[in-house]
Amino acid sequence: MLITHDTRCALDAVVDLVNTAPEDDTVPDALPDVAALENFVRTHDFSDVGVLSEFDLSAVRKVRGRFAAIFSASDPRTAAGLINELVAAAGTTPRLTDHDGYDWHVHYFAPGASVADHLAADCGMALAFFVVAGEQERLRRCEAPDCRRAFVDLSRNRSRRYCDSRTCGNRLHVAAYRARRKEAAG
Repeated sequence: MLITHDTRCALDAVVDLVNTAPEDDTVPDALPDVAALENFVRTHDFSDVGVLSEFDLSAVRKVRGRFAAIFSASDPRTAAGLINELVAAAGTTPRLTDHDGYDWHVHYFAPGASVADHLAADCGMALAFFVVAGEQERLRRCEAPDCRRAFVDLSRNRSRRYCDSRTCGNRLHVAAYRARRKEAAG
């Protein structure tokens, strides 16, 4: 599956956004205030975003929840319906652009759109490409029992199981190794 630079940036942004949500009441929201939203926007180098407010923060959190539902969708039809609703609500206006040293690419958000609509349109379309390509199963949640972080499995054989093999994957492999050693010892 060919993934363009702008699609990859949108995928990174949507995964990072979904992963800011608290998994339960014991974990704080990683998008607690407008300053955190400003940092998120700056980190992901969003273009054409004005001054952010509490309204923007609330709208982005709502979009985040809708993206989380897409990652949890059980089948392509459900994912497609969620994406269609998200993108339609953003009022997409596809347009070709070349800015900030990047070659031609497509922005799906309307000029002057809110940051929530920007995310819904561009990230929603990035996720739509996976459904269209029959690759919705690549939109995953970590299989580690104590982690449900979202990720996009871009491995060639669709075999990635953990959000990060160096942390979640390694931790589970070490635990399994220790359990085998303990059982063998006695």
